[in-house]
Amino acid sequence: MKITIKTTNLKLTPEIEKRIEEKINSVDKLLDDMDRNVIEARVEIGRTTKHHQKGDIFRAEVNLTLPGRLLRSVAEEWDLRTALDQVKNELQQEIKKYRGKKEAQYKRGARKAKRMLRISPLAWFRKEKNQHK
Repeated sequence: MKITIKTTNLKLTPEIEKRIEEKINSVDKLLDDMDRNVIEARVEIGRTTKHHQKGDIFRAEVNLTLPGRLLRSVAEEWDLRTALDQVKNELQQEIKKYRGKKEAQYKRGARKAKRMLRISPLAWFRKEKNQHK
């Protein structure tokens, strides 16, 4: 997975970069069966303003590009670590929902194929043959 980090009104320290990579890589484990070259995570972190000291001043945003889908998560918190944790949890939920839909589509298609196979072409042939006698 390719991870791109952008900062706004904040200096990117090695500790912050390490924390971001840990959080995104923990989400990456849920995407085992997908091609790693296609998946891209764009992370933007920053302070909402430069002047105030309390309240929700840190913002974390992640755009995760998957095949055929864009998952997005945004959090504003008083602490950057808390915002990153919240974004990670929200992304995990979105990925589970995405995977559930894919599995449901596959199962629905398999059921449809099974129903189609129950109507055997051999039975159809026998039916026509008996009608011509």
